[in-house]
Amino acid sequence: MKHLKRKFTLLFTSLLAFSLLLAGCNTSSSKQEKIRIAEVTRSIFYAPQYVAIEKGFFEDEGINVELTTTWGGDKTMTALLSDGADVALVGSETTIYVHAQESTDPVINFAQLTQTDGTFLVARNKPDFFSWEQLKGSTFLGQRKGGMPQMAGEFGLKKHGIDPKNDLTMIQNIDFANIANAFASGTGDYVQLFEPQASLFEQEGVGHIVASFGAESGKIPYTTFMAKESYMKENEETLEKFTKGLYKAQLWVENHSAAEIAEVIAPYFEDTPVELIETVVDRYKSQHSFALNPILDEEEWNNLQTIMEEAGELPKKIDYDVLVDTTLAKKAIK
Repeated sequence: MKHLKRKFTLLFTSLLAFSLLLAGCNTSSSKQEKIRIAEVTRSIFYAPQYVAIEKGFFEDEGINVELTTTWGGDKTMTALLSDGADVALVGSETTIYVHAQESTDPVINFAQLTQTDGTFLVARNKPDFFSWEQLKGSTFLGQRKGGMPQMAGEFGLKKHGIDPKNDLTMIQNIDFANIANAFASGTGDYVQLFEPQASLFEQEGVGHIVASFGAESGKIPYTTFMAKESYMKENEETLEKFTKGLYKAQLWVENHSAAEIAEVIAPYFEDTPVELIETVVDRYKSQHSFALNPILDEEEWNNLQTIMEEAGELPKKIDYDVLVDTTLAKKAIK
């Protein structure tokens, strides 16, 4: 009888220990708060985001990121506004467009990822010496009208005395996905391209990078993490943890080589050789495209609106405090 009692005691103790172990596992699992991110495109330009995921910086803060590429500013904002995503990674100009439609739940920029334009001017023929004057009378393959790449491109042209409407033939009726193919097939003397396509064309001899629109347009909140105001109020702690994870990644990117960064983010670009990824990362690092911290400052916000106004795309000027909230970013960098 004692022997049987001892067996039941051991069995009960084992079951209790197992239950506690399961409870511990469930507690640990429940601490992982999910954030659904919709990114406007898949780009090496967003390297710090992929580093934050791959190096476990979000996970360390108890955040489980579910990343979806929505391929386009309109689709990204639709996903956010319809609750198909919690956070969007897209250009800050989209928050101004939404605000202009008198949204009752405005979209707020809370953490900055990139701080310059990410496109480059690619010439079909490599000049012995490049001058912006060479664009006069040429055919220029631009980006989508109203989008930040096109506005930054036009800003860069005007900065050097080139009138996009009168000094050259601007082509804007080609879908984003087909711009590179159009240039490769012989359309245009110049094209505005993102990486890695610009560097790939240079390697293949299709075109030659002659200037950076990022360097020309100055610092702007080119790509930021944003959320609806209602979501931010209800999930402040979750977003604070997310922003801390992002800041860790930004510091890591700043303090590591292009080769090390390329190795980490390579799984996100399976069709791109790691050597090409390294070239692109190095180019973006050298022109300080990756934001060093998540704070979107007022000067950058004003510069963004100046570029939009120059392009004739600013619905109305919006004060910095209306659509930008740096509370979480400031907490993250402490």
